[in-house]
Amino acid sequence: MKRILTALIALLNIGLANAQRNYDVSLISKDLLPYASAVVRDQDVYTEVKDNNTFYRIKTAITVLNKNGDDLAEIVVWYDKTNVIKSIKGTVYDEFGKLTGKFSEKNFEDENASNDFSLFEDSRVKHYTPTPGSYPYTIAYEYEVKSKQTLNFRNWRPNPYNGLAVEKSTFTFACKPDFSIRYKEINLPVNVSKGTTKEGLTTYTWQLTNLKALKSEPFSPIPEKYQTSVKIAPKSFVYAGINGSFSNWQELGQWSYDKLLKSRQALPTGTVEKIKQLTAGITDNKQKAKKIYEYMQGKTRYISVQVGIGGYQPFLASDVDMLNYGDCKALVNYTQALLKAADIDSWYCIVEAGNSKVSMIDDFASMDQANHVILCLPLKGDTTFLECTNQKIPFGFLSDFTDDRIVLACTPQGGKLMHTPKYNANDNLQARKAEFTINNTGDMTGDMATVYKGTQYDNSDELVGEPLSEQIKTVQKMYTNINNLQVSKLDIKQDKKEIPAATETLKFSAREFASAENGKMYFSLNPVNRLRSIRDVRNRINPVYINRGYIDEDEISYTLPEGYHPDMEALNVHINKPFGKFKANTVYKDGKLVFKRRIEVIDGTYSKDTYQDLVAFYQAVADADGYTVMLVKN
Repeated sequence: MKRILTALIALLNIGLANAQRNYDVSLISKDLLPYASAVVRDQDVYTEVKDNNTFYRIKTAITVLNKNGDDLAEIVVWYDKTNVIKSIKGTVYDEFGKLTGKFSEKNFEDENASNDFSLFEDSRVKHYTPTPGSYPYTIAYEYEVKSKQTLNFRNWRPNPYNGLAVEKSTFTFACKPDFSIRYKEINLPVNVSKGTTKEGLTTYTWQLTNLKALKSEPFSPIPEKYQTSVKIAPKSFVYAGINGSFSNWQELGQWSYDKLLKSRQALPTGTVEKIKQLTAGITDNKQKAKKIYEYMQGKTRYISVQVGIGGYQPFLASDVDMLNYGDCKALVNYTQALLKAADIDSWYCIVEAGNSKVSMIDDFASMDQANHVILCLPLKGDTTFLECTNQKIPFGFLSDFTDDRIVLACTPQGGKLMHTPKYNANDNLQARKAEFTINNTGDMTGDMATVYKGTQYDNSDELVGEPLSEQIKTVQKMYTNINNLQVSKLDIKQDKKEIPAATETLKFSAREFASAENGKMYFSLNPVNRLRSIRDVRNRINPVYINRGYIDEDEISYTLPEGYHPDMEALNVHINKPFGKFKANTVYKDGKLVFKRRIEVIDGTYSKDTYQDLVAFYQAVADADGYTVMLVKN
């Protein structure tokens, strides 16, 4: 009876505590309002490992100050066969903290999480966005999810978005004393608090208060560099019935190789013989690999498959050989099998793919730091990486999808951190030469040749293989500053070297390119390659980060209409900064106006004080690119 009474008192106290919470917006500290569209009033993120399962209990109250904060208040809960939603509920309050509504799981939209390129995907998502009558308002909610694995744990990110301030956020990880973990604290100003619950669980707790909202700052580093987070990884785990343990990348790579990859590369005898015939007479292993890679590209296509353990384990190579499709894991594993048939070793590499360069954290191994797989050929003195999901990409070229970052190679000897190739500004070249002729009515005809190299090779890739009518539509969108563009000839040639090049040649006409008025004519000096100015940001916090360097070179020669000459001061701009160089000039001679332009942007991290120079640099380039030529009669 005493225990029952104690429990009732505890429940009453909890109920009173909840009832006494006041979400009146006027109670938010004014120090948290600058740049904030929403404020987390209170958040409790609780993660518990129990019996080879992980339980997440999330409680959050967030005040939305304006419509820009609606997305920050959206509740999104992913689930599948491994991750099961146990409960969801919430309440809504007005600006004075008065309860205005309640919601539960039945109010959530439930959608398949598949995307346009997935054939199978068993993930689903439930999401709820409040529809307030006015601002500000507060939404308080809680949900619980059971995850049937102990390999991956959700990161704690108390302020994951720009425009979000935090009054208080608490993260607790609880487990039995014999369940060992490692944790990585990133940009965290407080220390972990370790304790023990009445049930004997070991707890690790972090708490932050009064975090100001981060404002959007162009040319910032990747968020992982400046946002607060805590990552947790197990030393021993169970995933999909498979046991494992690791404390570093070498051990994680070893487990991946032994448990997920090994013995999945058997091929039909006929395919092995085909590979031997395909490479017969080729003595250089790299040339053999190139022949096999191009065979794989011609035979297969990429289709994402995300079911069961498909998130980590590839299809059997024999299945891909029969079906002719697979996801990144399957196609890498299949390519490995084909290479193995020719006695060429290769390594399965896990990578975080995307335009932003996100690397594996070298001193903290965990399985959740990647979203893609590529292949490495550890050729002696000539390590080569291959992208196996793109049927058009050249052998040995990664483009800007997986370049210049640390990846994990899973080898028979264990995991090995490697760095993918970096393409410098000189590699990423776009060089254009054009001959334009303007007649007395302002109409123009032109011939233009553009070479795209390195990561700029992809600029014209969408044209390749498309019908001419679709290519012309794309070109008209590429050169929107040439009004009334009519293409009479278009050709794309690709040189698929490891740093590839594509040449686009174009013959066209454009009515009324130059406008005529009172005996004068006007036209844009640079209608083919313009840079926009960037937003000014005062009191910047983050350093300036330029993700990737490049060079653009343009030369346009204008044959002017007979009887006209330019009435303008010659353009002559020359800027030299640590992060970039720009020069543009015009020369008029014998009825021809020649415009030359060169810009070089240099990747790297620069001090935050550099940003004002960067703004001025981009403005100067934009001004030069927007230069208008005026012609008058002789």
